[in-house]
Amino acid sequence: MRRPWHIWTAFALCLAVLLAAMAWVSVTTLRLDHAETEMRRHAVLEENVRLALWRMDSSLAGLVAQESSRPYFVYSAFYFPERAYNKMFAELRPNEVRMPSPLLTLDSQHILLHFQFEPDGGITSPQAPVGNMQDLAETGYKTHKEIIAAQRLLKQFGGQIGREELIGRLPETVPQPPPPEKIRVVPANNAADIALQQSVRSASEWRARSRQNVWSQNYAPQLAAAKRPVGTINVEPGIMMPLWFGDTLLLARRIIVDGRDYVQGCWLDWPQIKPWLYESIADLLPGAGLEPVKSGRCKGEARMLAALPVNVVPKEIPLGSVPARSTVIFSLAISWGCVILAAVAAGVLLQGAVALSERRGAFVSAVTHELRTPLTTFRLYSEMLAEGIVTDETKRRRYLDTLRREADRLSHLVENVLAYAGIERGSMAGRIEAVTIRDLLARIQDRLALHAQQAEMTLELQAAEAVLNARLSIDPAATEQILFNLVDNARKYAASATERVIHLELDVPDHFAVFRVRDHGPGVSAREARRLFRPFCKSAKDAANSAPGVGLGLALSRRLARSMGGDLSIDTTVTDGACFVLRLPIA
Repeated sequence: MRRPWHIWTAFALCLAVLLAAMAWVSVTTLRLDHAETEMRRHAVLEENVRLALWRMDSSLAGLVAQESSRPYFVYSAFYFPERAYNKMFAELRPNEVRMPSPLLTLDSQHILLHFQFEPDGGITSPQAPVGNMQDLAETGYKTHKEIIAAQRLLKQFGGQIGREELIGRLPETVPQPPPPEKIRVVPANNAADIALQQSVRSASEWRARSRQNVWSQNYAPQLAAAKRPVGTINVEPGIMMPLWFGDTLLLARRIIVDGRDYVQGCWLDWPQIKPWLYESIADLLPGAGLEPVKSGRCKGEARMLAALPVNVVPKEIPLGSVPARSTVIFSLAISWGCVILAAVAAGVLLQGAVALSERRGAFVSAVTHELRTPLTTFRLYSEMLAEGIVTDETKRRRYLDTLRREADRLSHLVENVLAYAGIERGSMAGRIEAVTIRDLLARIQDRLALHAQQAEMTLELQAAEAVLNARLSIDPAATEQILFNLVDNARKYAASATERVIHLELDVPDHFAVFRVRDHGPGVSAREARRLFRPFCKSAKDAANSAPGVGLGLALSRRLARSMGGDLSIDTTVTDGACFVLRLPIA
């Protein structure tokens, strides 16, 4: 039978289509899962950024509001409480009481220096008094060393920033907070829509923080102006604005007193503020950075502080901080495993079906060959005997013996085929009986001996008396057929042996009785032993070049032995001929 390459080609094409479809589904699923994971990571990152910005703005709100609420006159080292809002800058009167400014002795870890630009361009600081003010400050408010250090710091500050440059950066009017904006809802159909929704939400929250910051800075000056006594001087306070001058961070405001323009503010200690702010968000954005926004605004306001022109630069959120991943990879692995297992199973089944078909085809060829010879003999001898051509009585008897042997041979072949077909259909259920080995041999020994004698061979039985009394739980008819097949194989394949003896050895070593059928023929090669018990393994060519038979007897015998709870195998340790071992259960 030619190998059905078209079947394997169709199977390979179907498998290739299935694997390609699975690969496409897997790639698409993994891409979607990756996009979903990144979306979750981005959502967690943006949420943490928003929380961090609220924390930092809340922390800075007190500092900025405090500086915004300071009265204009505290920017002098000493001031006159009686005329704080009435001719503050008039000439000094005798015996007038001076009060030290709270900024004179202020010790803040976030502010380096408070400053005031005079209308004439000069710069002063309540922490760095000069002249009589310095002498007065050294009487018990500050040490000389502290004042000198503050004066050096003021000189450094004045060398970096000029009054006109600072006024040019400050707004002439109080800036109004951005109006509230209704969040635009974006349908979240994909990752891009979700990212857009996150951006809109972040921008809206920045405006909310900005409104809160502007309101807190305006509230204190307006409250102080409302409580000012009637008839006081005209003071137009400004709002504290955060500004970057190079690497210097300021809070500055423009204030007009009786028409005189002053600039007041403080020099913030950014190297100290930065770790302080970071400490408050380390649990939300580990490893994040804070970058100055020196151009006024960053690209997008989602990650910018409202209190200071500072942008948050977060690192990627680690996967462990993201909600648990989906089971897509696990599901795909199971799916691939099932597909591969199904493909392997289908391939094995197809291989088995093709091999079985080939063996059955070979079996048909072998049966045809086996039937042709005896049928030819039947036809020839029966015609000769019927027409009276053979007149010699000796020849007639020899022809009749030949016809009987061929009939037995055909009968044995048909019995094996029918028995195997019955086992395949499941209708070969025998009757299990408790039989002694002695009774079993009495039933079949003569038939086995006669079958061996027809090939001019002798059946030699070897069994101890105790073994003969052992009781077996078997189907006697099936056991007889197994032993008959084994003896038949021995007489066919050992026909050319010098020692023409077939040994039937019996023993009961354990819970099984062992029947060993051994001959002195050429034996079985290792290659033949691998397919010895496979059904339909003998082709017409094999049947023509070997002993008669279709290669079904041993396969049938093993199936019968196993149906009774026993087994049939070949003893490969025997080198002189072939030895088959039948194990049957003890009752």
